[in-house]
Amino acid sequence: MLDLLDTSGQKGSFYVVGERAEKHPLVIQDIVKRGHAVENHSHHHANSFAFYPSSRLHVELDAAQQAIANSSGSLPRFFRAPMGFRTPFLDPVIARLGLRYTSWTRRGFDSMAKAPAPVLQRLVRNLSTGDILLLHDGSMLKSPRERPIVLDVLPDLLKTLSDRGLKSVTLRHAFRDVLGP
Repeated sequence: MLDLLDTSGQKGSFYVVGERAEKHPLVIQDIVKRGHAVENHSHHHANSFAFYPSSRLHVELDAAQQAIANSSGSLPRFFRAPMGFRTPFLDPVIARLGLRYTSWTRRGFDSMAKAPAPVLQRLVRNLSTGDILLLHDGSMLKSPRERPIVLDVLPDLLKTLSDRGLKSVTLRHAFRDVLGP
């Protein structure tokens, strides 16, 4: 993924699970070195995340903040909940941790698709400036070529962005006027 993004000159925000950042710090460092952002996607990515009480949410998100900062060199600025499920208890926790909640405007369902074409179609239909695309870099589902679906979708997606005069940027870049340095 990183090589494809480099070749196209596009940037992205990678929402990372904290325990994976702990296991693969060199990957996190490479993401940052190539000009992408690393953001918080919880520490364990538990299916029950949306049912956590606020105290457990705080422990989960703070652990991810620290793990990601230790690997990347800076604290994440954004948070995306596992599966996008959130609870009313979440907002005060992310505020205390200095995070902003983000979601997506376009989802390809690459974690459920068995072929890249429908994923690409969902992402590019009526695609416009400001859209936030959701893709997974490590989906367990493989394409017919036995690779993560994203590797078959990304080249055509990046070409479509270029053909339409669109440029992908990190959320930090997109919101730099709001976030400050």
